[in-house]
Amino acid sequence: MDLRLVPPALAAWATAALTLDTPVSWTLAAAGVCLVGGAALLWFRGVGGVLLPRRFAWARASVAAVLLCMAAAAVSAGLHGADARRGPVPELARRFATVTAEIEVSGDPWLSRPKVRGDHTAPLAVLARAEVRGVERSDGTRVRTRSPVLLVVDADVPAPEGSARGRSDAADGGGAGSGASGAAPAVAARRAQQARAAWLGLLPSTRLRLGGRLAPPLTDGDRTAAVLRVRGRPGPRIVAGPSGPQRLAGRLRAGLREATDGLPEDARALLPGLVVGDTTRITPELDEAFKETDLAHTLAVSGSNLTVLLALLIGPPGLAQRAERRGLAPRLGLSLRATALAAGVLTLGFVVVCRPDPSVLRAAACGTLALVALATGRRRSLVPALATAVLLLVLHDPWLARSYGFLLSVLATGALLVLAPGWGEALHRRGVPARLAEALAAAAAAQAVCAPVVAVLSARVSLVAVPCNLLAEAAVAPATVLGFAALVTAPVVMPVATALAWCASWPAGWIAGVARTGASLPGAGVDWPGSWAGALALAAVTVGVVLAGRRLSRHPWWCGLLALLLLLAVVRPAPLTRVLTGWPPPGWRFAMCDVGQGDATVLAAGDGAGVVVDAGPDPVPVDRCLRQLGITRIPLLVLTHFHADHVAGLTGVLRGRTVAAIETTGLEEPADQAEFVRKEAARRHIPLTRAVAGEERRTGPLAWRVLWPPPSGGTPPEPGVPGRPGTLAGPEPVPDGPNDASVAMLVRSGGLRLLLLGDLEPPAQQALLRSPRAAELARVDVLKVAHHGSAYQDPDLIRLAAPRVALISAGAGNPYGHPAPATLAALRAGGALVLRTDRDGALAVAGTGGPGGEVRVTRD
Repeated sequence: MDLRLVPPALAAWATAALTLDTPVSWTLAAAGVCLVGGAALLWFRGVGGVLLPRRFAWARASVAAVLLCMAAAAVSAGLHGADARRGPVPELARRFATVTAEIEVSGDPWLSRPKVRGDHTAPLAVLARAEVRGVERSDGTRVRTRSPVLLVVDADVPAPEGSARGRSDAADGGGAGSGASGAAPAVAARRAQQARAAWLGLLPSTRLRLGGRLAPPLTDGDRTAAVLRVRGRPGPRIVAGPSGPQRLAGRLRAGLREATDGLPEDARALLPGLVVGDTTRITPELDEAFKETDLAHTLAVSGSNLTVLLALLIGPPGLAQRAERRGLAPRLGLSLRATALAAGVLTLGFVVVCRPDPSVLRAAACGTLALVALATGRRRSLVPALATAVLLLVLHDPWLARSYGFLLSVLATGALLVLAPGWGEALHRRGVPARLAEALAAAAAAQAVCAPVVAVLSARVSLVAVPCNLLAEAAVAPATVLGFAALVTAPVVMPVATALAWCASWPAGWIAGVARTGASLPGAGVDWPGSWAGALALAAVTVGVVLAGRRLSRHPWWCGLLALLLLLAVVRPAPLTRVLTGWPPPGWRFAMCDVGQGDATVLAAGDGAGVVVDAGPDPVPVDRCLRQLGITRIPLLVLTHFHADHVAGLTGVLRGRTVAAIETTGLEEPADQAEFVRKEAARRHIPLTRAVAGEERRTGPLAWRVLWPPPSGGTPPEPGVPGRPGTLAGPEPVPDGPNDASVAMLVRSGGLRLLLLGDLEPPAQQALLRSPRAAELARVDVLKVAHHGSAYQDPDLIRLAAPRVALISAGAGNPYGHPAPATLAALRAGGALVLRTDRDGALAVAGTGGPGGEVRVTRD
C-alpha cells in the first residue's frame, strides 16, 4: 500500500487546525521555519561530494515534503483566520452594536431545534450562514467589509421585502412585526409562518439589507466573526437576487419536494435528504432515530451519492478500461474520453444542485478522486488519492481541519480502503459469502474507526449501527438513483417525476423503517463519556475487540455465544433484564421517570399497558423510560397542563406505542404547546378530551378520580361514567395561569392510594381543600409533589395528605432551586420518605398500601 502522501496530508491537516486562530506573527514564523527547513533538505544531497545512500535520500524527500506542506497549510490557515478577524465586524460584535448591514447569504437557511427552557419552549428561529459585505454604523458612516456571520431571524421579524412572501405581507397591510399588535392572534400566527417560510426560502448568493444587533460568536475558533440577530426595523429588503446556478439548483430542489408531496410521511421527509441533503422535512423524532443507529450520514451529501451516480454511468469501476465495461456509457456508444467528460459534467451538476458548500466540495473531491483511481484499476492508488483530496481540501479551506464532518468522512473512507478489504477476505475464507463478507467488513470497519468520534459528539455508542447500516445500504443506491431521476424530470414532466418519486419511496421508507426499528430496541446504545478521553478509551476497547475477534473467529461456538449475548443486550427481554438489574421491580404500580426538569409518570395497567401522566420536556428520556418499563399500550395519556416541561416529550411517548386517547386540561395555554398537542393527536388520529373534576375512570387494576380542574357553575359529570368530561351548565373557571389549571388525580392501584397534583400552586391547592371530597385526600400512600417540589405549596394540604412516600421529579442542577428546602422539611416533618429523580434517578413504587400494608420504592 502506497502511504507516501499520508504524512504530508496529516501534517497539513494538523497545522491548519492549530494555526487558524493563532496570531499572524506566530503563524508566519512557523511557516518560515518549515519553508526554510524543507528547502534546505531538498538542497542538501550529501557531504564532501559524496551522495547520501538511496534510503536516506527517500527519507530526506519525505521530511521535506512534510515541512513544505506544513508551511503551505500555515500560510493558508493564517490568511483565512486573519480574514475572519479583520474589518469592523468583530469589534462591533464585542460591543454588541446595533448596525444596518448588507449581507450575502452563503448557505441554505435552516430552523433551530426546539429547546425547552423551564416551562416554555424557546421560539424557533431561522438560522443561516452569511457574509457581511457592508456595515452602516449608528452615526451614518459606511464601511465595506467581508466578514462571515451567523444570521439569526426570530419569529417576529417580517419577511424581507422583494420576496414573494414579503409582497403578500405588504398586500395584507404590513409584515408580522408591524401588524401583529393590532391583528387577531390567528392572523399574526399566519403572518409569522409566512415570514418564516420566506426566510427559509432564501437561496445562497441572495443579498439583503437589514438591521440587527451583533454579538460575539457562540464558540471560539469558529469560522464566523459574529452572530447577527436580525431586527424588524428597518425592514429587511432584498437588494439582489441569487445567481443563475443557485436559481437552477433551487428550482430542481423545489421540483423534487413537489414530486414527493404525496408520499408517505417518512419517505416524503427522507428522499430529498438522501438525494441532495435537503433535511427541512426531517422531524426531530426521525432525526433522533437516525442518530441513535449511526445512519445520520445518509442524510448528508457525501461521496457515496456521487459514486452511485458515476457507477451507474461507467459500471463496475474495475472494468472501466476493458472491452467488457458496463454501465450506461458503453450502451450509449460513448468512448472512454467521452465517458470521462460525461462524468465530469455529472460531477459539476452534482455540485451545483447540492450547493457548492464545503461539505459538497469535500464529497465531490473525495468521490471523484477515489473513483478515478478505481477506474484505472490501480488499487494502490486509492490511499494516495484520498491523501491528495485531504491535502488539497485543507489548503483550499483550512476550516475543514476543525470540522467533525470532514474528520468522519476521511476516517470512514480510509477504513473502507485500508481495513475493509482485508476483513472481507478474512470473512470469506471462513465461509461467509463474498458479497455479504464485503458489506459486513465495510460496515464494521467504518463503525470501528468512526465510533470514537461519534462518542465525542453524542456521548453514546450504538450497538445496532453495523446491522442497521447493512440493512439500509441495500436501499441507498436505488433510492438515490430514482430520486435523482425524479429531480431531473420534475421541471420538465412532473407526472413522470411523481411516479419516479413513488418508486423511490419504497427503498426510502425501508431505510426510515430500519432507523426507527433499530432506535426502538431497548439496548440500541449505551452511554459513553463524551470527551476525547472517552474517545481514546473507546478506541482502546475497539482494538481489543478486533484482536480478540481474530482469535475467536477460529471457534464458531464462541462466536455464536457472543453473538447471542450481544443480541440479548440489544433486545433486553424484560424477564432477563429484571433478573439482572432489578428494574423494573416485579409488581410495580407506579413509576416516576427521570426526564430532567419536567414530569413523566406511569401507572401500571396490565401486561405491557400503562396510563401515562405527562410526557416530560424531551422525547428521548421518556421513550427510553417507557421501553425499560415494557410499556407498549397506553389506554390513556393524561397531559396535566400545556407547559413544555410536561408536553414537549409527547412524540417520545407516542413512538411505537398504541395510544387510545389523550386527556388534557381545559386551559389551552401556552397556545403554541396546545397547538402542538392537537396536531400530534390529529396526525395519529388519537381522540383528544378534557378532564374535569368528578370524572371517574377504570382500566385493568387501576381506578382514578379527577380532582381538578373543577366544573364551573354547573353540575359535575356523572360519576362512574368514563370519558364524560361533561356538558356544563355554566362557563368554566379561569384559573390563575396554566399551573393552577393542572389535572390532579386520586388513583387507586392494588390497595395503594396515590395523589398526583400536577403543578398546582397554593390557590388551587387551597380550593382543593375546600372541595366536598377533600376528606378522601387524607393519609395517602404516595404523593407526587406538585410543581417539582417548589416552595409554593399549601402546608395544610401536605398535612392532610400525610403521605408515606413523597416523590419529586426535578432536573439535576436546575436553575430554579427545585425542590425547595422548605418543602422538603414540611414533607419530612409529616413522616414522609422523600425521594427525588435528580439524585435518586427513576423511581418505581410497589406494595399493598393501606394502614397495615407496605410501600416499596425501587431506584433504577
